[in-house]
Amino acid sequence: MTRRKRTPFLIAGLSAAAVLVSGAWYLLHLGRESTDDAQVEGRVMSVSPRVAGQVLRVRVEDNQVVDAGEVLVELDPADYAAKLDAARADLAAARAAADGARSTLTLTEKAAPANLVQARGGLIAATFSLTSAEAEIEQARADLAAADSRQSLAEINLKRTRALVESNVTPAADLDQRQSEFDAASAQYQRERARLAAALAGRAGSGGGVVLAKGRLSAAQTAAEQVASARAALALAEAKTLQAEAALKLAELNLSYTTVRAPHRGVISRRTVEQGQSVGPERPLLAIVPLDDVWVVANFKEDQLAGMSAGQSTTVRLDTYGRRKFRGHVESIAGATGARFALLPPDNATGNFVKVVQRIPVLIRLDGSAGVELRPGMSADVTVRTKD
Repeated sequence: MTRRKRTPFLIAGLSAAAVLVSGAWYLLHLGRESTDDAQVEGRVMSVSPRVAGQVLRVRVEDNQVVDAGEVLVELDPADYAAKLDAARADLAAARAAADGARSTLTLTEKAAPANLVQARGGLIAATFSLTSAEAEIEQARADLAAADSRQSLAEINLKRTRALVESNVTPAADLDQRQSEFDAASAQYQRERARLAAALAGRAGSGGGVVLAKGRLSAAQTAAEQVASARAALALAEAKTLQAEAALKLAELNLSYTTVRAPHRGVISRRTVEQGQSVGPERPLLAIVPLDDVWVVANFKEDQLAGMSAGQSTTVRLDTYGRRKFRGHVESIAGATGARFALLPPDNATGNFVKVVQRIPVLIRLDGSAGVELRPGMSADVTVRTKD
């Protein structure tokens, strides 16, 4: 058969082969969506100190694997230890003040009623003393009047006897007797005047005693207010005790924060802390990347998502491990395109519009253990079976 005659058969064979290959490719890719815009993602935990201080020592190196709770950095604890001692002293003082206020309240509750009874008795006694003083004054006035009468009578008798003696009617001895009686009556009169003055002074004192007793009674009648005041003082002391306890707990926490520990098992990365450096909560010391919690994020074009949903099976190939396949499933689909989360999201309502196919992140979880270490940032190819 000549070349000219073989040409149509060759073309027909090639066409048939092309159709078979195209059909096989179509059948193989039917119900599947693939993208090479995918990478391994994971959590990067920035570790910062919770208190400010100077670094005493650094216990880890870059790329070191650490367990949860392992000591990473130690800060100088001297300042916080001193604050803890001060907080303990403040708490002891607050508790002592509360005990004193509690004792004062107990004493006030018992003494206030007794003081009220005593004040009432004192007022009664002072009133009786005033009444007695008034009676003494009346008695002293009566006695003074009687003494005045006796003095007047003795004076008259003395004058009469003096005239009789001068007339030699009566002997001189009678004059001496009358003089003695007059002197005695005068002394009695002066004594009664002094007793009346003393009685008047006693009445003044008794009046002052009544005023004082009334004042004490008024003060004692505030027993309820005194008890309420003591209770308020106790409540204030107890509140200060609670405040001191909280300050002590905070001081203990701050002292414990001088030891920076790993929050999760992972690999130390981006370590910037050095011994002797002054650090604070505003600046991360290092980062921890947990390798036991990673996933794959595949950025599919928007026209590939029509049949895609959570739960569909996937095949993941990682550039690091050649053509090895890893099984997984779609866990979730992002709520917006990646462009919407950009620092400057596009606004197609301004300027010229050029249509660009958008990509939407799809989160892929591997099924079971991959058997290899997956590190965030690794490139991957992802195929999702949208139809069985």
